[in-house]
Amino acid sequence: MLRGRWIAMLVLCLVVAGVFAWLGQWQLERAIETDPPPPGATEQVRPLTDVVEPGAYLPEPLVGQRVETSGAWIAEDFLVVSSRFNDDIAGYWVTGQLRVADRTSIAVAIGWTDDRRTADAAVEELEAQADGSTVDVTGRIISDEGPSVPPKSDPERMDRMSPAALLSRWHDTADLDVYRPYLASTTATAGLVDISSPAPEEQSPVNWLNVFYAVEWAIFAGFAFYLWYRLAKDAWEREVEEFEDDAAPA
Repeated sequence: MLRGRWIAMLVLCLVVAGVFAWLGQWQLERAIETDPPPPGATEQVRPLTDVVEPGAYLPEPLVGQRVETSGAWIAEDFLVVSSRFNDDIAGYWVTGQLRVADRTSIAVAIGWTDDRRTADAAVEELEAQADGSTVDVTGRIISDEGPSVPPKSDPERMDRMSPAALLSRWHDTADLDVYRPYLASTTATAGLVDISSPAPEEQSPVNWLNVFYAVEWAIFAGFAFYLWYRLAKDAWEREVEEFEDDAAPA
């Protein structure tokens, strides 16, 4: 181990272990939230523009935040989303495009029903009422669920609440800025039932997944030293065996 070759190998292992230790420290810093939101923060109604910007991803601590905004409904863009559950009962959401600024919109889940005919009737009523007047909407801001492939038997069906999927069916979308998350309205209209949207659970300030990653980096750093020791020992044992083989005939 005192030979130049193995000392150089030890220096290399020290560098590798140092990098792993730095990565472990970085993971630990990310694992502990030093400024977590206070309890009940998501229940304080805030302006939509204070929580997220159009096109931006919703930060995790703000998922489920109650927000308020105002805008005008786009008459032709009320769509039904299937596989929506209210207190474990399967049903439908009626959604709409709310134009909150000149060329800015957000997808809104307006209300729930367990009957498709009721959902279709609500769409007709909402379209008739969409005269361009300003409405106020309060609800929870929720991250995009991502689009899904519709069944071949019903290619128009949507089972995920995805603003991206809704945008593909909206009208007047040229140069339109759209919010990535959607808004689940607190109060339903057009004969629909209020969407069941309880407050999100309070999150622990410790991210245990990052703690696990930090432990992994510490193990990798220790393995770098073990690798140096194991290689040096293997070389020593090989030289001893060669020495014994050469001494055997004598």
